[in-house]
Parts: sequence; structure tokens; C-alpha cells
Amino acid sequence: MADDVPHKVLLRWSEALSAIARTGLGFTESLYEKERFEEILRVAADIRVAADQGFEGVEDAEGLVEEWLGEVVPGIPGYVTPKVAIGAAVGNDAGELLLIQRADSGVWLYPTGWCDVGYSAAEVAAKEVHEETGIEAEPVRLIAVLDGLRLGFTKIPLYSLIFYCRATGGELNPHPLECSDVGWFTPDNLPSPLVGVERWGEAVFGALRGEVREVLYDRIRRPTWRGDLEHGEPGAADR
Repeated sequence: MADDVPHKVLLRWSEALSAIARTGLGFTESLYEKERFEEILRVAADIRVAADQGFEGVEDAEGLVEEWLGEVVPGIPGYVTPKVAIGAAVGNDAGELLLIQRADSGVWLYPTGWCDVGYSAAEVAAKEVHEETGIEAEPVRLIAVLDGLRLGFTKIPLYSLIFYCRATGGELNPHPLECSDVGWFTPDNLPSPLVGVERWGEAVFGALRGEVREVLYDRIRRPTWRGDLEHGEPGAADR
């Protein structure tokens, strides 16, 4: 039954089909192929809208198709890839983790932000921490590369690069638009709801304890398109 398919799996299928179609439209000159790719976009839009609103909402899916078609760009610039975001797991001398409560959703997470052009990934990490929390931080090393769709905290394709950072100064001062609250937390006194901690928690708190591990990443699923054992998809375990 459709209700048995996890929401994040439907989103992944929809976004994958949409990316294939938009990339194809950006590279093909064939009118026949363009028609087929546009049809794939319509299927992808139906899946996305049905996942969010139920089957009764698919009549409005054409608006999503038009939005996607408006993003098509010819050639290499039009090759659709995941966005890249940065996460910063900041620890202090007391072994506490810096967490923010997001103003848009109310969930708790480490400071995050999109990769900005002109900055290295580590520079983005330090910049986002200071902007969102008032804390100055030094990136130490990369500890995880995670798929946002697979984690379930985003509806768009993105890869999240998580850096372990060391707090070096500053004072807690949450960004008035991006954060409802900010604070330092120990592993046994975490706020709720805390997004994705079952996936990244061990790697993050291991780094805070001074452990140096291999970079955490999402293990390959087998079969790839059928997802995550914890939510009905084989191959959920992380390395």
C-alpha cells in the first residue's frame, strides 16, 4: 500500500526523477526526447504532491512542473546535482555541544548553512557558527558527509558536510531571525526534538571526547533504490 512507503522515500524518488528529467532537458536537442523528459517531470510532480498532500492534491502538480521547467539550463550549468550544506559540531572545554533551536521549525540541531561561493567549506562552518550563535569556532576536521534527504530533515537534495569545531571565544547571542534559542548541552541532557541524532550523534560526541575516527557517511543501500532498513529500506546502517 502507498501508505506503507516512507514519506522521505517518496521525496527521494520524486527528486531523482525530476533531476534526471531536468538534466536531460538541458542536454538534448531532440523534440521527441524533450517531450519524454517533460512527461517524467509530470510523474515526479505527482509523486511529490501525493507524498505531501495525498492523492487529492495531484491536480495541482502542474504548478510544480512549471517551476521545475523554469529551472532548466542548457549544458553543464544545467546538470542537476544536490546542494551542499555545512554543519558545525562545536565543542567546548567542558565537553558540551553547541546546539540551536531553529526559528522556522522549532527543532534543535548544530549550526548549519549553505555553502557560499567564495568561501571554503571550513570557512563557511566558522562563519555560520558565529552568525547564528555568537560563538567563535575553529574547524578541526571533517567528521561526516550525510545525505539530507536520507536523514529526513530536508525536502530538497543536499549533502551535508559536518565539521568538528573547537570553541575559541565569543558569547552566546542567537541570531534574531534564524534561532529561537541556543545553548551548550551534554550528551545526557539534550534538548528535544533533536533532528537526526541517531545518525550523527555517536560521531559528533566521539569527536568531543577527543576520538579520531573515519569520516561517517551513508552506507550504500542494496538495492540502492529501496532505501533504509530502519524505515523499510534495506541497508540503513552507517559506516
